Amino acid sequence: MKFASLLKQPADWMEVTGPHGDIVITSRVRLARNIDGVPFPGWARKEDRVAILEDLKAKVESLHIMGDPFSEELSKLTPIRKQVLVERHLISREHAAKGAGSAAVMNAGQTLSIMINEEDHLRMQAILPGLNLKSAFDALDALDTELEKKVNYAFESRFGFLTACPTNLGTGMRASAMLHLPGLVLSDQINQVVQAVNKIGLAVRGLYGEGTEALANLFQVSNQHTLGEKEGEIIARLEKVILQIINHERNARQKLREENPAKVMDHIGRAYATLRFAHIIESKEALNHLSMLRLGIDMELLPKKWAMCVDSLLMEIQPAHLQIRAKGKLSANERDTLRAEILRDQLKSLPEPDTFTTDEQASSEGEDLQPPESELDDE
Repeated sequence: MKFASLLKQPADWMEVTGPHGDIVITSRVRLARNIDGVPFPGWARKEDRVAILEDLKAKVESLHIMGDPFSEELSKLTPIRKQVLVERHLISREHAAKGAGSAAVMNAGQTLSIMINEEDHLRMQAILPGLNLKSAFDALDALDTELEKKVNYAFESRFGFLTACPTNLGTGMRASAMLHLPGLVLSDQINQVVQAVNKIGLAVRGLYGEGTEALANLFQVSNQHTLGEKEGEIIARLEKVILQIINHERNARQKLREENPAKVMDHIGRAYATLRFAHIIESKEALNHLSMLRLGIDMELLPKKWAMCVDSLLMEIQPAHLQIRAKGKLSANERDTLRAEILRDQLKSLPEPDTFTTDEQASSEGEDLQPPESELDDE
């Protein structure tokens, strides 16, 4: 598969809505694996990384589960093309910085992707729509099992799978869900939830993982411990906490609807007006306004059928995607202008948001919102 073909079709997880899809955008499971008897990427010489790449790339491409994959060495991709893969969550920012001796392989539906010679020899991931952690793990486990027949993994009976970073020892698994939490943000409850999640050993990160901002009110919640627990136990514990966060978000949205409907309608209305009529708009502003449109759809103030369009725009208006569309490098001002043009065109038929009923608006004006529990249950 060529890069152009990869771009022509949206990722499978963007085409359908999964369980709890109004709040959980995607579920992702990642496995870290290394090859026994050879230096890990961070310690390997360039020629060693190239030799490992040549061996692994052919074996990964031959996996039945990958079908007809897109497969390319990173040294042969332009910086913009590598950034597109980052924006699609198919490779990490760290992997995009790699050159000779590294590669990316992914299936046509972009639900399975493999980074070769990132921090570890293999970083494999499965990504599915909605709260689908178990299904994502099953898909990745099938890939891992098939590949294990072709390569010898570095494994130690006491520590499990050996990884470049000690925090990945054991299962080598990181599971995460991307959550859309505008209700908790608008009601100033998000910090309490993040602190509670951190207290029970889970991590909350931004749109592109560690050290990134939670643009568009999107937060990644993931496990931090990989040693001493089985994969199924990790996923079950993470899913239990995510369901509690979903409950908090739904409660926050309902309280906003009942107690401060004007605030909700104002945010959604301003987002609608800006996205429909702006001629210059920066990435951060556009993403945050699209978040409000998605909230409007979830709260039935905008037609449900527009959900997939809004989700696709979250990807299409990002810097590298814009430059691929323009077939050339763009300045920041040119990107902001093109971004606004795409938004106006894609949303030109979107009707104005409805308003909540009079009863809802008058139900309890001026009442304070109640914060969620200070800690999440992890028993």
